[in-house]
Amino acid sequence: MDPSSRPSPASAGLPLALPPSHPAEIEVIAAGGVEVIIADPAWRRFVARPEAVARQAAGTTGGAVTIVLASDAEVKRLNARHRDRNKPTNVLTFEPAAPGLPGEIVLALGTVRREAQSAGRRPADHLAHLVVHGMLHLQGHDHGEAGEARRMEMAESRALARLRRPNPWKTSMGKSGGRGL
Repeated sequence: MDPSSRPSPASAGLPLALPPSHPAEIEVIAAGGVEVIIADPAWRRFVARPEAVARQAAGTTGGAVTIVLASDAEVKRLNARHRDRNKPTNVLTFEPAAPGLPGEIVLALGTVRREAQSAGRRPADHLAHLVVHGMLHLQGHDHGEAGEARRMEMAESRALARLRRPNPWKTSMGKSGGRGL
């Protein structure tokens, strides 16, 4: 994600991910300052207990957050509205709308699944990585410049190690395989 993927609080306006007409089968799980909204129930078919994976990943960096597990269509709508990019992306991070409110991380199931499959990763591991990535954005990290990107990759690697999740920046040969998100 680039800096433009993090709208200012004035442009955000929580809750972002769910239009008023969204279906009623939304599941909300909250604990320890982390709220997980399963807006697309299909997440449960591809990740066992996705709310637990997301909550645990968010806990490695701390802070209150709302995590929305959405569809590609929902993320495409948000991406078009807030970034003028009419396509889905893996993760969008939104700064808090006002002091004292949590930031929001929105993930697109189809994109996350395709990326995980393409990289030979388990969807749960990729979900954990993207939640950590979003949490670091909320804490001010970025990856627009090479040095910033490397520092963010290292912070992600440390957080994922605490979760006992694989390091996405290592190739099978043990070399750094850094690439931007």
